[in-house]
Amino acid sequence: MLIAHLASLTLILPPTIHAAGRAVEKEERPWCDSFSPYKADLSDSGKNPFFFLWPRHRLLLQDGKETRAISVLNETKIIDGVKTRVIEDRWMKDGRLVEVSRSYVAISRTTGDVYCFGKDVDAYENGKLIGHKGTWMAGANGARLGLLMPGRPAVGDKYHREVAPGVAMDRAEVISTTETLTTSTKVFERCLRTRESSSLTSRSQDTLYAPDVGLIKAGNLMLSEIDCPLCKGTKAGP
Repeated sequence: MLIAHLASLTLILPPTIHAAGRAVEKEERPWCDSFSPYKADLSDSGKNPFFFLWPRHRLLLQDGKETRAISVLNETKIIDGVKTRVIEDRWMKDGRLVEVSRSYVAISRTTGDVYCFGKDVDAYENGKLIGHKGTWMAGANGARLGLLMPGRPAVGDKYHREVAPGVAMDRAEVISTTETLTTSTKVFERCLRTRESSSLTSRSQDTLYAPDVGLIKAGNLMLSEIDCPLCKGTKAGP
């Protein structure tokens, strides 16, 4: 970034590194793929500004005949010594099931950081189960927990959401924390924008999360329905 000092009209340039006789920009921040939360501080229920981990919290995202129904279930599972909450993600196209995933998630009571400890994946084709590509569990086959959502995301944060070498290496970079999204029924302000990708593929997509709601946009999919007991002022915890 160039900073103009109005008094002296002097331009202050960012630090550069000179290599082989040419100037190159300062090295990018590396992707963080190692996390060591205090396990006794982790809970299977809770929330941070952009992520709900309460049973019955449900979001439906839609783009034409493509939908994703994301539901926090009243189910838990012990993984790598931690009690995690199950989040189900049902993806459908043209009325047919494409994938059902069950992620195992816990949240820090202190920081609000949300961690993923594994995922079970069922893939479908023409309505038939064809495999489980993308399934992994922390503590098995070299897989480790990933950071699903920071408690206090900041622009420039780069973190792996899944750390299962050769299987699932999803990651996210925080692009903005001041986005606005206008839908036919509501204006969402102060939203978090992340760019999600994988070190195993070249694909990426931007996602938006609204304060006190959660995911509202993933690629072309937009929030169309929400069942959020906490948003209505009712108790949603176990």
